Amino acid sequence: MTDLYFDFNDGNGEVKAHRHEYGGGWVADTASVEKTAYVSEDARVYGYARVFDNTQVCDNAWVYGNACVSDNARVYGDAQVYGNARVSDNARVCGNAWVCNNAQVYGDARVSGNAQVYGDARVYGYARVSENARLFGDARGE
Repeated sequence: MTDLYFDFNDGNGEVKAHRHEYGGGWVADTASVEKTAYVSEDARVYGYARVFDNTQVCDNAWVYGNACVSDNARVYGDAQVYGNARVSDNARVCGNAWVCNNAQVYGDARVSGNAQVYGDARVYGYARVSENARLFGDARGE
């Protein structure tokens, strides 16, 4: 098998990568994506990110750094999940939203639009963070 390389435009140049068999998106060889997860053709998973279970990373979404997406979570649109962020359960991150640092989004929570969740913030239950909202620090949204 021939080694494949892809430039994730993160300043590291081309790195060993492969197309995920379920969806065809680019996954760096340093990242971990389970076979049951879906990574669409234009989506990216790189760094040491982990994508588990029946999750979906779709459209132009990026999951990177040490981020983890698990359970039935979805990251789609132009959303980004990175740093040490965690998105799990039935949570959704979409639009141009981003979740980063040590933030967690879980339960049936939604982060959408141009919203940003960062720091040690937690969004859970049926909480909605949308439009241009910012949730950060030790904030909690339920």
